[in-house]
Amino acid sequence: MTPLLSWIFVVLLTFLQEAHGLTSFPDNAVVVTEAHPVTLTCDSATPGDVTWRFVQHGEVMEVQLGYERSLIVNYEGIPQLGEYSCWSGETKLWSAYLVLDAEESPSDSMLNCLAKSYNCVFNCHWNSARYTAVRLGLGKDCAEGSKNCSWVTSSSQHPGQGFRFELSHSLTPYMEETTMIEVTAEAMIKYIFHRTTKRFYLRDIIKPDSPQIVKCQEVGHQLNVIIEPASSWSTPHSYFKLEHEIEYVSRDNGEKRSSRSHLIPMEISKLRVRSRDSLWLSDWSRWTPWTNVNL
Repeated sequence: MTPLLSWIFVVLLTFLQEAHGLTSFPDNAVVVTEAHPVTLTCDSATPGDVTWRFVQHGEVMEVQLGYERSLIVNYEGIPQLGEYSCWSGETKLWSAYLVLDAEESPSDSMLNCLAKSYNCVFNCHWNSARYTAVRLGLGKDCAEGSKNCSWVTSSSQHPGQGFRFELSHSLTPYMEETTMIEVTAEAMIKYIFHRTTKRFYLRDIIKPDSPQIVKCQEVGHQLNVIIEPASSWSTPHSYFKLEHEIEYVSRDNGEKRSSRSHLIPMEISKLRVRSRDSLWLSDWSRWTPWTNVNL
């Protein structure tokens, strides 16, 4: 790619980001407040003076020509936000995005996490579609905004539905929890930066997948419903016990009833089942589809 084409590509990319907001977190973001100026330094081994450029509303502006490799961004009130870059001729040497710290954290209700089991993976959903870029991180480094944080980007994003993430933890499932999981979310609207942290025990976000109805057996004048946990549930099942709730419809009068016992009346037309952790009384799973009973 020629230097001219490279420059055109950079301008087009920056214009799209200006128009729609950042859709991912830049590698080099400088978070600023409204109170203080900021100094940017061209971090490149290429010697010589540089040209500083800044894009605002799709217009490329040269903000400092043939000067030193540091640029002081002075402003009153809100600074000019976006990508500042230093150039040697038409070669881009380095860049940084100025983003504004919103200071007020968004509500942690925007972040919801669920685990299907006590295994090492859980899922989180950032439920606000207003933001154009969101990332999550685990632990103290992420809560403090350290460069040592290992950020996780969204595993799926659908218009109007927010961002979904898959995270991994290192907790052992065979010991009582004493350490809370700490999830930090960083989010941006345009170039406005937000951070919020949510803390919880793994047991508090457990919601099993729907169980499996294996079969129904006649036991005297009752029906024994044999239920197996979902394949995603932790093993051994004798240690990670679930309790089940059966909802059924009477064949005689259409009345709907429920039972925590595996033994239910024989005279039913259909049933469905859900499960939860029997020790910590987690959230119930979703109901299975209705199963017709023809005995």
